[in-house]
Amino acid sequence: MKTPVKLLGHPIHPMVIVFPLGLLATSLIFDILYLVLGDVTLAAVSYWLIVAGIIGGLLAAIFGLLDWTGIPANTRAKALGLWHGIGNFIVVVLFILSWLVRRDIPNYEPNTLALGLSVAAVLLATVTGWLGGELVYRLGMAVDQGANPNAPSSLSDKPARSEGERASTD
Repeated sequence: MKTPVKLLGHPIHPMVIVFPLGLLATSLIFDILYLVLGDVTLAAVSYWLIVAGIIGGLLAAIFGLLDWTGIPANTRAKALGLWHGIGNFIVVVLFILSWLVRRDIPNYEPNTLALGLSVAAVLLATVTGWLGGELVYRLGMAVDQGANPNAPSSLSDKPARSEGERASTD
């Protein structure tokens, strides 16, 4: 599969997913710290991490959907990509709900529902992250044909493997 959307020779989706994943997972850590320490500033930080994570997740979804369109039909990769995308959409929806629940609470303190939604979302993101890893590392989606330890820079116009070079069996 050749990804239709690249930046400097690399697929954009894997570049942008780190932000929403990190922001949303960190929001749960701040919620836990708030529950342990009782500092309302931690709850407010969590709230705004969720806002940034939702925005980043929606951006990542656009590039993920564009990449998914490049996966060959009727393949395991196409099916896993669909589950990966649907699951991540649900992750974002769960965090949107968690955010909405907190919105009108003083200091954005998470109640049981908000916290439960965040925990469920992070657990689901663990599964969808594994699916994304399966797509890249097991099924080779968005990996250059002929990728190898001595391939030229993606900034060059040279392919990863020259025409006469044999593919690695690893």
